Amino acid sequence: MRKGVKTAIVGGVFAVMVGGAGYGAYNVLHALHTNTASNAGGPAPVKTGPPSASEVKEASAKFLAAWAKGDAATAASLTNNAAAAEVLLTAYGTSAHITKAHITAGTPSGDSVPFSVKATVSSAGKSKPLDYKSELTVVRGETTGRALVDWQPSVVHPDLEQGDTLVTGEAKVPPIEAVDRNGVVLTGAKYPSLGPILDALREKYGDKAGGKPGIELSVERADANTPGKTLLTLAKGTPGKLNTTISATAQAAAERAVRQYAESSVVAVKPSTGEVLAVANHRHDGFNAAFEGRLAPGSTMKVISAATLIDNGITSMNGPAPCPDSAVWQSQTFHNLKGLLPNEQATLANSFMRSCNTAFVKYADEVKVDSLTREAEDRFGLGRNNWKTGIVSFDGSVPASGGPDTAANLIGQGQVQMSPLNMASVTATATTGAFRQPYLVSPKLDGRQLAQARGLPANTVAQLRAMMRLTATQGTAAQVMAGLGGDIGAKTGSAEVDGQTKSNSWFTGYRGDVAAAAMTQEGGHGGDAAGPIVAAVLRTGG
Repeated sequence: MRKGVKTAIVGGVFAVMVGGAGYGAYNVLHALHTNTASNAGGPAPVKTGPPSASEVKEASAKFLAAWAKGDAATAASLTNNAAAAEVLLTAYGTSAHITKAHITAGTPSGDSVPFSVKATVSSAGKSKPLDYKSELTVVRGETTGRALVDWQPSVVHPDLEQGDTLVTGEAKVPPIEAVDRNGVVLTGAKYPSLGPILDALREKYGDKAGGKPGIELSVERADANTPGKTLLTLAKGTPGKLNTTISATAQAAAERAVRQYAESSVVAVKPSTGEVLAVANHRHDGFNAAFEGRLAPGSTMKVISAATLIDNGITSMNGPAPCPDSAVWQSQTFHNLKGLLPNEQATLANSFMRSCNTAFVKYADEVKVDSLTREAEDRFGLGRNNWKTGIVSFDGSVPASGGPDTAANLIGQGQVQMSPLNMASVTATATTGAFRQPYLVSPKLDGRQLAQARGLPANTVAQLRAMMRLTATQGTAAQVMAGLGGDIGAKTGSAEVDGQTKSNSWFTGYRGDVAAAAMTQEGGHGGDAAGPIVAAVLRTGG
């Protein structure tokens, strides 16, 4: 995010004290020595197996000693990727302007050594201290047998990834002060899920918000489409005000809700406008799965599937949709969730509210291979790769799949992929009849064109709303939605994934002019994890 000279930093250090000018003088806490093998009969055999504790200590200390002295060539030779290491270590002090490093070791754990770093960053007459923690790993060289520092960008700083750079200088874009729909200031400190989103909004709209850039140390990503991250501000710029569609109240509820379930994401939108009211993630990898996730949505897909059956005249809410115990389509057998009683006289509404898989699979021979695809793209605005939300997002994917996947797609398995953002939009379209592409920042700011779609006939909307209301009051979502008054509706989902012991939990619902969807990986049934998250957001009323 800087105009200064760039440097990509990767490497490893042993947690000891380092200080001084330039890269800093290195105070070795133990004697460093080089073991030389003496064998009259020839060279010593190449060592194998994990490095010993003493090798971990020695290799780490030697690497850090050379790095601290600014001897990039020697330091690089002590890693398992010397070519990359030398270039990046050489640039560390000159381009990132990080000097006077003091590194303190933690307690080693096997081949890993944690450490803390205290250093100084200077640029344009400004200096500030830099503090952070990281970790290195020592490995056995595959060909040499030497104990070497495993070369990973995160060793030098935990926010660095492969190909990233560290830059200190004037920011490429001014800072922003993002505010919610009512003028409440939004910060990553108060709303953790918004941290990377605010970085992305700054990258895209900083120049349009009217601020002035400051001087910063930041990470610039290898992928130009991925926003960088400010690590330290040496001189504050003047932030420009950026209005967003977020509701601070809904966002706070979303943040609290996802924290209750690991690997969870949720999105809430305003169906009457498409404005995004909340987006939250609670994930180990920090990925914005709420907007960018690509996972099978399970039975929440039945909202689109039901619309497909209705719009193609195959059946209707009160028409037949028998629910046998199992159904076979092109040699693949499909089952319902355990405990669901079969009902050969079921209507579509009954099979929908009870989330009967076989009822939808039985209609696979009456839909064309691309019927579900056409419904998703033409009426729900999905799968065309043309959404412009204000940040990177996935538009959903409902490919025209032949064979068993024709049936599997109807129940949200097969090749269908969605994000919580997509499913929140599906519910918004189903309840209003109009597809309004979700967005975080008004298109008026940059003149971008939002995606368009036909939407749904009024009769289809009436049936979908009625079936979703039945699901929320008498069906699989009734327990989760209990206590929510007003105009409500919902659909549960669970998606089986190869290699997982538990299915992914999905849930989408609406209350008044708020539609939300959530996903919890390995969360079980829709009402187990994703359901409570959505219900918590809907209680705020936006």
